[in-house]
Amino acid sequence: MLKKKLLALFAISSFLSSFIIPNAYAETTFLPEKFPYTEMQIQVMPEFDYPEGWAKDTPSLLVGQYGTISNKSGQDFDGKVEISVPASEKGFQAYLVAEFPEDNKPEVQRPFDVDTEKGIISWKPSKAIKNNETYRFVVEYYTSAVEVKDKRSFTYEYSCPAEIGTLDVIFYAPMEAKEITLEPKAPNNTQSEYGEELFYYQYKDVKAGDSYKYTFSYQKDGFKSTLDAINEKQPPNDENHASVKNGTATDQLSGGSGGDRPLIGMGGAIVIGIAIIISGVFVYLGLKGKSQSAPKASSSKAANHPPKKQPVKKEIKSISVEDKKELRKKLLNGKIDQETYDEEMKKLI
Repeated sequence: MLKKKLLALFAISSFLSSFIIPNAYAETTFLPEKFPYTEMQIQVMPEFDYPEGWAKDTPSLLVGQYGTISNKSGQDFDGKVEISVPASEKGFQAYLVAEFPEDNKPEVQRPFDVDTEKGIISWKPSKAIKNNETYRFVVEYYTSAVEVKDKRSFTYEYSCPAEIGTLDVIFYAPMEAKEITLEPKAPNNTQSEYGEELFYYQYKDVKAGDSYKYTFSYQKDGFKSTLDAINEKQPPNDENHASVKNGTATDQLSGGSGGDRPLIGMGGAIVIGIAIIISGVFVYLGLKGKSQSAPKASSSKAANHPPKKQPVKKEIKSISVEDKKELRKKLLNGKIDQETYDEEMKKLI
């Protein structure tokens, strides 16, 4: 009798486990096809900025991916999000992973891991992604993919891991670059107040597995980054350029005349400035967001994303200059407005 009871108990346990185990697996394993994108915006920025310790005679290529995924797995997801990155590419350096937990609030950085063999960057959201709800994130990384010959050039390719409602791809030409070519030819382009050329593409209802490949080339002297070049520029003090001094990154690109022009962004949130378009033919897309506002969280692979370090032996005045530069960078990137910039500057004086 005892044996029969034990056998019956084992059979019941096995039956129940057949339901429990798959559910647990689904909750912790990231399957891209179960997390389609409502939006994905990719920003490709040669020589936009250099990470700490980067060789100054080697052009950097900064890539930012701003995604909004929707949980269509049928249940809450409490595992790690995984995104493909070119981890084996020369000079690869993961710089930032962050999430946007609230609308109209700055991003919050998350600790992350990089699997160089699989080409995956992964992190765990601060809280579970509820079934049928969305999750917004940003991943930024550097590579040294830009080749320096008669002209500087690189190739960028993106393969869609899942369905994407709207895919925007934006290329930023370096400041002071000449003879810029981009293949395939960009249907849309504009120029910022500082003379920075932006080229962009927009695709709708993209299918999983679709691939897009671009070749970008230009001529440029020296290795000054775009941010350094912009920091050195002083906009004229007149009405036409008032937006550069007093407005957000959106206003800087629109020349202050964007009040009657519709804007679209990443889920209506912060996703970084806007490029203004002419005659309704162009699309409104975001500008690079590279916030330093939140402290970097610790990671089991901290070497992949070391925090900025201030030289300990610098005088207070020198440190203040670096802090002011960081503030100016946030203002240029649209991460803070002029009022916040002025308030923070006062604290450094």
